[in-house]
Amino acid sequence: MEINVKEAKSKMGSLLDRSQKGEEVVIMRRGRRIARLVPVSSTDKRLPDLKDFRDSITVKGDTLSNTVIQGRNEERY
Repeated sequence: MEINVKEAKSKMGSLLDRSQKGEEVVIMRRGRRIARLVPVSSTDKRLPDLKDFRDSITVKGDTLSNTVIQGRNEERY
């Protein structure tokens, strides 16, 4: 369904109801599409917990701070 901005303002409640039922509502301004009302997806698309990922990473060698300090000391003359 396509509707202009003026109509969308006056019919927002019914447009939200239609969108909730699965219908896509496109809002137009001066003949151009500017927005879409779509139903919220029922599946939660969260990112996986990054804590498990961080815990799986092991650091090999010196820490970054030690590497920077060593590099600075070697460059001094």
